[in-house]
Amino acid sequence: QVRFVESGGGLVQSGGSLRLSCAASGSIFNTYAMGWYRQAPGKQRELVAGISRAGTTKYADSVKGRFSISRDNAKNTAYLQMNSLKPEDTAVYYCNAARYHSDYDSVFGSWGQGTQVTVSS
Repeated sequence: QVRFVESGGGLVQSGGSLRLSCAASGSIFNTYAMGWYRQAPGKQRELVAGISRAGTTKYADSVKGRFSISRDNAKNTAYLQMNSLKPEDTAVYYCNAARYHSDYDSVFGSWGQGTQVTVSS
């Protein structure tokens, strides 16, 4: 099963930036879409951004224009560049694989520990 290790989170002031990384195990990274998700306390996990095998991207409305997802298939790594951070972006951020860019609800990897992002006002 595909496994992921997220890193790059931290404490940042409102308006600041962070870059998250997601390292995937296995050698089939370039065969699936990748999604970044987040879960805030008391809320359900939600999709933040997704990137297809070919590099097509999609974003939640709440992060459009501020976040950017990318992938480096040679390094089996996906990234999430987060700019203009807001307190409401505070959450644990996870990555996972999806078979289709059109369906990020159906993940097939194991959920990692995630990385905590805290944005202070």
